[in-house]
Amino acid sequence: MTFSILIAPVLAATFFRKGVRERRNLVMEFLTEQYRRRLRWAVQHRWVVAAIGIAALAGTIYMGFGGVIGAEFLPHLDEGAIWARGTLANSTSLSEAEKFTTSERYVFASFPEVSKVVSQVGRPDDGTDTGGFGNTEYFVDLKPHEEWRPVFHKNKDQLIAAMNRAVEKYPGAIWNFSQPIEDNVGETLTGTKGSLALKIFGDDLTLLEKKGEEVTTVMAGIAGMHDVKLLRDFGQPNLDLTIDRRQAARFGINVADIQDAVQTAVGGNAVSQVLIGEQRYDVVVRYQAPYRNSARTIENVRLLSPSGERVSLAQLCKVEVKDGAYDIYREGNTRYVAVTFNVRGRDLGTTVEDAVKQIGQKVKMPPGYTIGWSGEYESEKRAEARLAVIVPLTILVIFIILYTMFRSFKWAMLILLNVGLARVGGFLALVLTGTYLSVSSGVGMLALFGVSVQTGVIMLEYINQLRARGHSIVDAAVDGAVLRLRPIMMTMLVATLGLLPAALSHDIGSDSQRPFAIVIVGGLISDLLLSIVLLPTFYVWIAGDKDVLPTPEDSFEH
Repeated sequence: MTFSILIAPVLAATFFRKGVRERRNLVMEFLTEQYRRRLRWAVQHRWVVAAIGIAALAGTIYMGFGGVIGAEFLPHLDEGAIWARGTLANSTSLSEAEKFTTSERYVFASFPEVSKVVSQVGRPDDGTDTGGFGNTEYFVDLKPHEEWRPVFHKNKDQLIAAMNRAVEKYPGAIWNFSQPIEDNVGETLTGTKGSLALKIFGDDLTLLEKKGEEVTTVMAGIAGMHDVKLLRDFGQPNLDLTIDRRQAARFGINVADIQDAVQTAVGGNAVSQVLIGEQRYDVVVRYQAPYRNSARTIENVRLLSPSGERVSLAQLCKVEVKDGAYDIYREGNTRYVAVTFNVRGRDLGTTVEDAVKQIGQKVKMPPGYTIGWSGEYESEKRAEARLAVIVPLTILVIFIILYTMFRSFKWAMLILLNVGLARVGGFLALVLTGTYLSVSSGVGMLALFGVSVQTGVIMLEYINQLRARGHSIVDAAVDGAVLRLRPIMMTMLVATLGLLPAALSHDIGSDSQRPFAIVIVGGLISDLLLSIVLLPTFYVWIAGDKDVLPTPEDSFEH
């Protein structure tokens, strides 16, 4: 804008002091003559043009709000790698996890598309994660798409599906596939080991896990839902000792003495302190490992009764091995259980909305228990809420500016109608390319507003100037549109051709810019085709003798 307003006029005055000689452009002359003939036919058959306009408006509304185009927060950027997570039982030992990880690492490395595999077991060394040995993770680095086998068609989702089938041959794990950066960002957003998560909030851990299993069953049957996994709170084997008070009374042993014996034998009790300068350290006494490392040895721990008889814990307690809580997740001072999942082969918005509907129908939540969605879907809803405010405000500001410029409600609404009809090309381009609505494509739609308004202002101002100089409504509309065809085409084609490479690119890093470019290219093409016909035709339809026209400009030429 700065160049066109300040620099271009100075350069033109400097280098074209002797004037400019215009040469004939046979292609432009042919296009102009054909356009003039077609436009006069459109003006005479305005009902046909109106039907096309109504169809375009209906198509815009249907594709924008009818669920034809899927929705997501942001396009997934291809990082050129896969981050896989295999979750084993919470009670898995380190040796078993290492054996499992080694086997699966060879499975990933067997794919020719893979250049490197790095695995890890358990939680990270910095202690920022509470994961146990049942958590196995794999960094799978991929070769460029050109080196992939043709069977995958350079499609990462197809490669992940093949890997999932291969690793599931080793039973016992629930798999989740993501990307390194995406996985870290997703964990930050959801607070769980997954970029997308459903959370069930409540008080009772047993009931939470039961409802989590019901929700997992429902979600696993929804099209597009993959890697559905319940993050279980239970799974840690606990040795549970329930004191039999009747037996304790029979032997004359207090309950507190039994509890003290268990504490001393297994956990240890402080019996003294050691002083080193001003520092104090407890001296803790407990049984040696061979006498406390199994349920049988703990059952044989002896207590001395008042009669001098030695009584084992097995005689005083009911000893059982039960599943206890391994992790207790909290958010907002409320317990929750999480179900993580990924969406592949379908858009995020409709998939989660389908899940919300089916869960509401098939899973009944007790009073006080609620469901929340975290991660990318939550971000998408926030972005939609913001756009629901920004888009109407943008249209309102554009209308105020147009009304200030033309001093006419009629002309401002005519240009806004042109803006609305031009959106059909952007939506149609998304449908044809299989691209989803996202923040990126939404920003592209907003950028189209400016170009469409510019096109309408250029044409409408020129038509009004011709009418102000005495031309009839039909002649002014046709001649003004024909004379403004070249600058409108230049404006549209420069932006279209400039963004076409970005719209067609599928290289690494192009995923975030492609929806933006697709919307603008498709929108500009439709805007060009519709605006040069619909706007002059509708102008003739609604124009009248009492219209507000500008003052004729002396510098105006045609």
